[in-house]
Amino acid sequence: MNYKGLKVGHRGALAYVAENTIESIQKALSFNVDGIEIDVHECASGELVVFHDFTLDRMTNGTGEIGKRTLKELKELNVNEHYKIPTLEEVLDLIDKRCLLNIELKGKHTAAKTCEVIETYVNEKGWKYSDFIVSSFQHHELEDVYKLSKQIPLAVLTKANVAEAIEFAETINSKIIHPNFALLTRENVNFAQQKGYKVNTWTVNDEKTIARMKSYGVDGIISDYPDRI
Repeated sequence: MNYKGLKVGHRGALAYVAENTIESIQKALSFNVDGIEIDVHECASGELVVFHDFTLDRMTNGTGEIGKRTLKELKELNVNEHYKIPTLEEVLDLIDKRCLLNIELKGKHTAAKTCEVIETYVNEKGWKYSDFIVSSFQHHELEDVYKLSKQIPLAVLTKANVAEAIEFAETINSKIIHPNFALLTRENVNFAQQKGYKVNTWTVNDEKTIARMKSYGVDGIISDYPDRI
């Protein structure tokens, strides 16, 4: 099937290299992805670091909450023994406008700093607002981005209800929803698109589900295996 939608690597290329690392993002880029999705937290010294979990225990040789460690402390840790926790800027410098970057606001109080970084890369480094999507399950973080910048594209993440995601999206002038694939039918994808929304679904990994999502006409597929899309 000729799929014209976005092919997006989830946390880089999670299936191949440790998630949210520079090396995982390099792997995703090697698959000629249209976009890469990452997660950000603010660490104790104020920088945005690219990491999924709220605690360090699953992925690193450290323990405790990521938000309570400084960047210097985090840089001393190893992710899956071999890798380092990158900053948002390190990821942006690696991608260097080669594809879209979907920044998921995972940690609290990540909106303001994310806006600041995006504005810097747009104003000083030749990026466009359309090179970014800022997504979150946390409505207040998306509301904060909307208050700070009307130009950054926002996406509402949901694993509950497509119609409710659209209802909230309307309040922040978002035109993108990111529903879990298990929520989607041909009908609700069509419903969202007729209302003017892009539908990018996650995390779609097996060939059969990828084919089903394509058949529903979604606008983007986020996958641990971006080479399968």
